[in-house]
Amino acid sequence: MCECQAVYCSLDMLAALGFVTVLALLVGILTKKVSPLVALVCFPVVASLCAGFGLQTARFALGGIQGIAGVIGMFVFAILFFGTMTDAGLLAPLINWLLRIIGTRPSRIVPGSALLGLLVHLDGSGAVVFLVTIPALLPLYRKVGIDRRILACVISLAAGVNFLPWTGPTLRASAALHIPVSSIFQPMIAVQAVGLAFVFAVAWILGVREEKRLAASRVAEEERPAIEREKLPRHFFLNLSLTILVLAAMISGKIDPVVVFMIGTVIALTLNFPQPQAQQTVLTAHAPAAILMASILFAAGSFTGILKGTGMLMAMANSAVHLLPSGGLHHLPLALGLMSMPLSLLFDPDSFYFGVLPVLAGAVNAVHIAPTTVAQAALLGVHTTGFPVSPLTPATFLVVGLSDITLAQHQRFTIPYLFAASLLMTAAAVGFHIIPF
Repeated sequence: MCECQAVYCSLDMLAALGFVTVLALLVGILTKKVSPLVALVCFPVVASLCAGFGLQTARFALGGIQGIAGVIGMFVFAILFFGTMTDAGLLAPLINWLLRIIGTRPSRIVPGSALLGLLVHLDGSGAVVFLVTIPALLPLYRKVGIDRRILACVISLAAGVNFLPWTGPTLRASAALHIPVSSIFQPMIAVQAVGLAFVFAVAWILGVREEKRLAASRVAEEERPAIEREKLPRHFFLNLSLTILVLAAMISGKIDPVVVFMIGTVIALTLNFPQPQAQQTVLTAHAPAAILMASILFAAGSFTGILKGTGMLMAMANSAVHLLPSGGLHHLPLALGLMSMPLSLLFDPDSFYFGVLPVLAGAVNAVHIAPTTVAQAALLGVHTTGFPVSPLTPATFLVVGLSDITLAQHQRFTIPYLFAASLLMTAAAVGFHIIPF
């Protein structure tokens, strides 16, 4: 809380300004009247000036940005690292190998689709997963006669349960609460393993069910897709080893993620594109995606820095503490985990993680629950399992468009499985004592 807030504004007024700022952020983003970047920067600045903090507002914003510099750096270099590996051809042989071995039996194709989705999702982008996997698999699904809703469902499950440290929701939670990514992700590895086991179980069940349905009308022939065998790209095994080493070092938490990805990017560029001009071409190709998300994260740092520096965040948390019984606050992370997937249908990622999550984290702090716990509860569904069916995310329309199905078909078929994954992971988080019961 700002040491001089009493001179400018009472606690009640600060809380009111904070709630108005968050509400304005939510309404502005959800109604698409303003972009997330504009909302995250302008609204807290106006609120701080109204509270009388004047030029101190700039200091609060800078403090917030400095607090998430590591997160921003990690995201930028993660995009560049995986983009370089993709351009070097690391994923292409893995995709073709997988398509060759799964044949045309639905009981193999559907789990294989989930595995392919997980492999492609290593770059952390749900949109990339859908753009790469669905066009590659759709001809096979059509040839065999498998329901296209199943393709959309299993790819959505694979991308949704795979909340990696460099994916958008994890980065947003880290930036909004100023918590290291490793502190959020490491305890969740076992929970994610439970979720991934569910993904493959569902994929196998759907595949077997579809195989039985097709067998009732005809006998599916066992054959291999016509995938041309290709020569492995240069340095394939070196690139694969480097990727595994980078991921292991990042997950271990012993080295700061931004340093890991920075060094990994330099090695990957030097190994695969030794000429400076070629390196510049690769960097230029992937810079737009990195800059877009980095700008949002910079704005988010400013947003939370101002709310924290002015004392609005603490005042809102105190108001929530007075309104809710202590028992209710103690169970708030569990309630958030249970409702996390449906919340994706109500909030877009930026408005929830930067507007709502800090308030919830501040409230539970009164009953000695760490903000990390709230972040982990949110990641069980808010734009992880929820993003592939949310009409508030462009990736959802990629899924339905590429799969040649309607949004209603996709949501009716896929939402029950995504919600079940979220509930199962919430139960696992309680069982592993990550979320208090």
